[in-house]
Amino acid sequence: DLVEGITRLMRCDAHDPVNLGNPDERTILELAESILKCCNGTMSKIVFSPLPVDDPKQRRPDLTKAKRLLDWQPRVSFGEGLERTLAWFRQYPNIKR
Repeated sequence: DLVEGITRLMRCDAHDPVNLGNPDERTILELAESILKCCNGTMSKIVFSPLPVDDPKQRRPDLTKAKRLLDWQPRVSFGEGLERTLAWFRQYPNIKR
């Protein structure tokens, strides 16, 4: 979804910022727990660290401009995107990251 949105933005005449992302808001803890759940048998643990001073408390993009200018909105759900990402990492375990 994001690559498609960026591609459409590059081909657009707009020069203003355009939010791209997913409006389904979740906490970092929910994200971490979802990743652990998908990685059956992992030895990974969730580590809690202090938040940076300027850390945003809300991460929910307003996609109004993306819909209007780019005819774009996300199509892949969080769960499906996570599964696809993990499948890619499993397929290419030796790629340096």
